[in-house]
Amino acid sequence: MSSNDIAINVKNVKKCYNIYHSPRDRLKQFVLPKFQYLVGKESKNYYDEFWALDDISFSVKKGESAGIIGRNGSGKSTLLQLITGTLTPTSGEIYTHGRIAALLELGSGFNPEFTGIENIYLNGAVLGLSRQEIDNKFDAIAGFADIGSHLKQPVKTYSSGMMVRLAFAVQVQLEPEILIVDEALAVGDALFQKRCFQQIEKLTSDGVTLLFVSHDQESVRTLTNKSILLDRGKQLNVGLSSEILLEYRRLLHKEESEYFSKLAQDLASKKEIDNIATNKEEPSVIPDISNNEKNDNKNQSRTDKLSFGEGDAEIESVKILNSNGEFSNAFNPGDKIKIRIHCHIKRNISKLNVGIRIRNKEGVKIYSWGTLNQDMAIRYNNSDCTQFWKRKFSAGERFFVDLDFICNLGTNLYEVQAAVSLEETPNYLSQRILHWQDEAAFFHVNVVRDEYFFGGVIDLKMNASW
Repeated sequence: MSSNDIAINVKNVKKCYNIYHSPRDRLKQFVLPKFQYLVGKESKNYYDEFWALDDISFSVKKGESAGIIGRNGSGKSTLLQLITGTLTPTSGEIYTHGRIAALLELGSGFNPEFTGIENIYLNGAVLGLSRQEIDNKFDAIAGFADIGSHLKQPVKTYSSGMMVRLAFAVQVQLEPEILIVDEALAVGDALFQKRCFQQIEKLTSDGVTLLFVSHDQESVRTLTNKSILLDRGKQLNVGLSSEILLEYRRLLHKEESEYFSKLAQDLASKKEIDNIATNKEEPSVIPDISNNEKNDNKNQSRTDKLSFGEGDAEIESVKILNSNGEFSNAFNPGDKIKIRIHCHIKRNISKLNVGIRIRNKEGVKIYSWGTLNQDMAIRYNNSDCTQFWKRKFSAGERFFVDLDFICNLGTNLYEVQAAVSLEETPNYLSQRILHWQDEAAFFHVNVVRDEYFFGGVIDLKMNASW
C-alpha cells in the first residue's frame, strides 16, 4: 500500500498525563528536581503517571470509513485530539494527509463571545478557506444548521442542540478530506441526527475519509467498514466493524459477568459472617459465572469466536424452515418462515428468554424479538396463556423454540443472530446473556417482480385508491 493512499497513520502512539495529588506537589515538581540535579542527588518525581494511551498503531486509507469503539475512559477522545493536533503524543508519530474537519467536544473550535456568523468565518479561515469561498458556502451552512436568527447571537447563548447543529453544518459544508466525528451528535434531536448521518454517507461516498466514534453500535456498523477497539488505553484489535463490535460486546459481557461474580462472592461472604454470628453451619455456593470466558481464544473455531455467554445454557443449532416444516434458505414475500432454536440447559434454571435478531447484509438491524416479548403481551392482556419465562428447566434438558412469521422483507440476504438469556425481571430491565450466537443462520428473500413487486427493506402492504 502506497503512503499516498493513507489518510491517517498512527504509529506506536503513547500519551501520558502527570497526576498531582495537590498543588504543593506540582510546585515541588517544578522546583526540586532541578535542585536535586544540581547537588548531585537522584531526582524524584512528585506525581503519578497515567497512561491514557499505550502503543496505539493503525492506519486509515483515503476514502475509508473507520470507527473507534470502547467503554468510557478507554482513550477514544484523547486519540481523536491527538489526530486533530490539539494534543501532542508523549511518544510515537501521527501522520495525516488532507484537510481535517473535526466535530469533537461540544462547542470546541467556537469562540463563545462571537456570533454564529462570526464563528462560521473563523472556522472557515482555520480550515484554510478564503472569505470568498466561505461566502459561497454560507447559505448552505446556514440552511443545514437551521437555527434562524440565532446565527446573529453570541454562541454562548446557544443551547447544546443549537451548538451541535452549527458545528456540524460548518464542518461538513466546508468540504473536508478527513471528517472526524465524536459523540457530539448524540445531543441533536432525532431528525437532525438523521440528516447528519445522510450527510456523512454522502461525504464518504464522495471519497471523504471518516473517523467515527460512537457508543451506538448500529451506527458504527452501518457507517464504517473497519474499527479499532480500545480498552483502558490499550488497543485490543483492529478489523472489520462487524467482528470488532462482536468482540466489544464480548468484552462488555465479560466485565458484567465479573461484576455479578464479585457481587455473588460479596453476598456469600456476608451470609457466611451472618451464619457465624448466629452459629449456623450452612455452606455457601458461589457459581463461577465467568468460567466460559477463561477459554483461550486462540484455540477457538470461527463458530466459537462468533459467540459468547455465561454458559448456563447453550444454543446448539438454529434452523430455518418453510411452511411444510422443511429446511429452506430461500423465500418470497408472503411465505411463512419458521426459525427453530435448539437449546441445551447446563444447570437447573428458570426465567429464560430465547430470542433472535435479524440483520440484512448491510448490517442494519431489521427486527429483534423473543419469547419474553410474547410473555410481556400475555401479562399486559391478563391472558391465561402459558408464559415461557415461568418455565423451569433441569440440568441436561434439551428443547427447541419455534419463532414464526410471515415474510414481509425486501429482497436481500439476511443473517439470524440467536440468544438465550436469563431475565431476572420479565421486562428486559435485568438481562444476562447465557449464550449469544452471531451468524447462527442465513436466508435469502427474492421479490418476484412479475407477481408482486415493491422496493425497500420491508413490505408496508400499501393500497392505492383514486
